[in-house]
Amino acid sequence: MASRIASSATRGVKTFTRVLYSHLCSPEESLEGLNPNAVRGEAYLKLNPDRVAMQDASAQMAMLQFMTTGMTSTEVPASIHCDHLIVGHEGEAADLKAAKKTNSEVFDFLESCGKKYGIQFWGPGSGIIHQIVLENFSAPGLMMLGTDSHTPNAGGLGAIAIGVGGADAVDALTGTPWELKAPRVLGVKLTGQLSGWAAPKDVITHLAGILTVRGGTGFIIEYFGPGVDSLSATGMATICNMGAEVGATTSIFPFTDSMKRYLTATAREPIGNAALEVNQKTGFLRADPEAEYDQIIEIDLSTLEPHINGPMTPDLSNPLSKFKSAVKENDWPEPLSAGLIGSCTNSSYQDMTRVAGLINQAAEAGLKPKVPFYITPGSEQIRATIERDGLIDTFEKNNATILSNACGPCIGQWDRSNEKGEKGSTNAIFTSFNRNFRARNDGNPNTMNFLTSPEVVTAMIYAGTTTFNPLTDEITDTPSGKPFKFNPPPPGDELPSASNGGFTTGPRGEFFPPTDPQPNPETPVAVDPESDRLQLLDPFEPFNNKELDVKVLLKVEGKCTTDHISAAGAWLKYKGHLENISYNTLIGAVNKETGQVNKVQDTDGSETSIPDLMMRWQSRGIPWVVVAEHNYGEGSAREHAALSPRFLGGQMIITKSFARIHETNLKKQGILPVTFENPDDYDLISSHDRIQTVDLLDMLNKGGANGGKLTIKVTKPDGTEHLIKVNHTMSKDQVEFFKAGSAINYIGNLRRQGL
Repeated sequence: MASRIASSATRGVKTFTRVLYSHLCSPEESLEGLNPNAVRGEAYLKLNPDRVAMQDASAQMAMLQFMTTGMTSTEVPASIHCDHLIVGHEGEAADLKAAKKTNSEVFDFLESCGKKYGIQFWGPGSGIIHQIVLENFSAPGLMMLGTDSHTPNAGGLGAIAIGVGGADAVDALTGTPWELKAPRVLGVKLTGQLSGWAAPKDVITHLAGILTVRGGTGFIIEYFGPGVDSLSATGMATICNMGAEVGATTSIFPFTDSMKRYLTATAREPIGNAALEVNQKTGFLRADPEAEYDQIIEIDLSTLEPHINGPMTPDLSNPLSKFKSAVKENDWPEPLSAGLIGSCTNSSYQDMTRVAGLINQAAEAGLKPKVPFYITPGSEQIRATIERDGLIDTFEKNNATILSNACGPCIGQWDRSNEKGEKGSTNAIFTSFNRNFRARNDGNPNTMNFLTSPEVVTAMIYAGTTTFNPLTDEITDTPSGKPFKFNPPPPGDELPSASNGGFTTGPRGEFFPPTDPQPNPETPVAVDPESDRLQLLDPFEPFNNKELDVKVLLKVEGKCTTDHISAAGAWLKYKGHLENISYNTLIGAVNKETGQVNKVQDTDGSETSIPDLMMRWQSRGIPWVVVAEHNYGEGSAREHAALSPRFLGGQMIITKSFARIHETNLKKQGILPVTFENPDDYDLISSHDRIQTVDLLDMLNKGGANGGKLTIKVTKPDGTEHLIKVNHTMSKDQVEFFKAGSAINYIGNLRRQGL
């Protein structure tokens, strides 16, 4: 079987292949009946992940689902990270205090779950999930799941790390094999070496422009080539982090010397030594020279220039040299309203030292930022280290606001009420974040977020305009009257100096949990029935063994991300209460038939909101379907975008194409996701049409093995009928989830049967 795996995966073995296939729990079942050369993109692999990480917004539902299984501890190491529920506003101390007060019920619930089930609990202020994973858990050859779409950040240390929904996490937590459709492999060959203003962020912002937000769907991105060895581990993590923006399953780098240096600096030298020894003896953590990829893109780091992506989508990419023209051609705002750096994407020590170098240049010329400047350290370890090394002092003396070690503005937790400017006005911000969907950062649909490197963000705040090019332009309004031009950023320090103590955790020991928590079954985990933040789950009804018969509630136009389907921001406080958070379902979606946002008509012609119509139809016993366009559900690994439609009576979603995580989440919750065989058939369906499946029962009886085809009958209100061909990707296990009503129901049934 081992030889079969090797031959079925590739001709010449890739890094990803070795790591992924070493976690197969049932090679025979995964590869049964398949052509050895047709595994990628076809086979469903059953895998055993090594660990699970959960952030506080998604951990609530993951824990509520895990509790229904009746298990007393997790089967794999796991951690919970409190990073999503802290609002950025006044600064670190005040914001953290406010968050602890506002979210105490949720934090206490998650901490008690950690104690009861033996899960590490990283409390508010400890840092962002992905940075803490990189500092403590990621390692070459590891496979992990995380309940956040940017989990691939851990690929910067040669791990396969995949973003999933809470129900997927429960698979791993219960020891149930986790299923993944074998990805194809996109090879990105890096040559040359970054210099000047170019940064690791520019590799992925440039790549996003090439691939678009769905060009990586169904792929793992594997980086290779001589340029890889010139990158720091944290730089590689930045690149892997934003692979989520092109739809990739995950991203990975081969083992490098910089990974070993980072592991040593973060108190994991034995792991680095072991990885080096394995790689030298077997080459397990690198690709074979003759490895072949399904697609190859080559990027010359030596000629790469800074890129700026946005607004409203992370794949609208412009090189810095052309951005001024793009601003004028598209009538984007020229005044800059704020600059923000940090987040899980760009808060490494190296990022911070490069930014400090630019700030020092400007300070020597007597310059101060012209707009508000916010810095989000990725972890308490980063914050404490840059404080000790004088960087915090540099930032604060130059008018920067240091926010909590949390997601904050990147995830929509940003209160801008203390800034100048009219609420809701059109404005531009520059950030080193990873995602920039409409209204994502501050709730204002007119805020245009342009994604770029921390270095470019820093230069822009001193110019105060989006049309400034720090490579060529001067700032003329200086105190001395002498024009100022930035020099290229200093190389920065890859890691803090060992002679200065290396990384430090600082005096805040309460942020750091025990390294090996033991489950305590006696720990009470209470959920107040009157709470508006937490709600115990009732199982969804199992499938009734009848063909689906549903009515079209909404036909969605254009981009519909998980932010549109289940908004974050102020709604994050309801993540543990399915009923309450379901009031936000699809409130950001555009109605194809009217062009309106969050407006639909009932069958009597009355106009209402989308979630209200869902509730109306549910109360009248009318199951419903949503019809949508390409890449439906792109963005965050937000399982509420599947849970809420299911909770409100949705049974099917029909699209031109799905984003990977969301399609899986729908299957996990017992909703049937299908895609048009002919995308033009989207035009044949309207709201209030009746949709009936014709051969769903046959597909289910065959365990999904019917060639991936289904037929639906569309009946118009006037009685006109026509048939449409659609495709499904249901595996044998996913069929069982659907029949049981959800994956959690299925796992619970197995546990009760002692299986």
